[in-house]
Amino acid sequence: MKYFLTALGLALILEGMPYFLAPGAIKKTLAMIKDQPEKFLRGFGLTAMLAGVALLYLVNIF
Repeated sequence: MKYFLTALGLALILEGMPYFLAPGAIKKTLAMIKDQPEKFLRGFGLTAMLAGVALLYLVNIF
C-alpha cells in the first residue's frame, strides 16, 4: 500500500505541475484537445498506457 500511495502522490504532483507553472498554455492545449476526434484521443490514451506498462516492466526487470 505504501508503494501505491507513493506512486499516487507522485502522479498528482506531476499532473498538477503544468497547471501551476503554465495555466495559459494548459488552456490552449485543452482547447486543441477538445477539437480532436475521439478515435485520436483513444489511440493517444492507449499509447500512453502501453508506454507506462513498458516502463514499469523495464524498471522491474533491471
